Amino acid sequence: MKTRKIPMRKCVACQEMKPKKELVRVVRSPEGEVFVDRTGKKSGRGAYLCNQASCFALAKKKEA
Repeated sequence: MKTRKIPMRKCVACQEMKPKKELVRVVRSPEGEVFVDRTGKKSGRGAYLCNQASCFALAKKKEA
């Protein structure tokens, strides 16, 4: 049986590669609103963050 490839993404705050399911996607829509995308399928410019308060604070500090 073939092993399934796990999609990896990089956290914009800590620059650590993790499986996509472990990260939170933050999206900016074409209209300019910013929101958390729990499904990972919404349209718009997306960025991935670790699910930790320290990464959210670091991303805000870096303006990432």
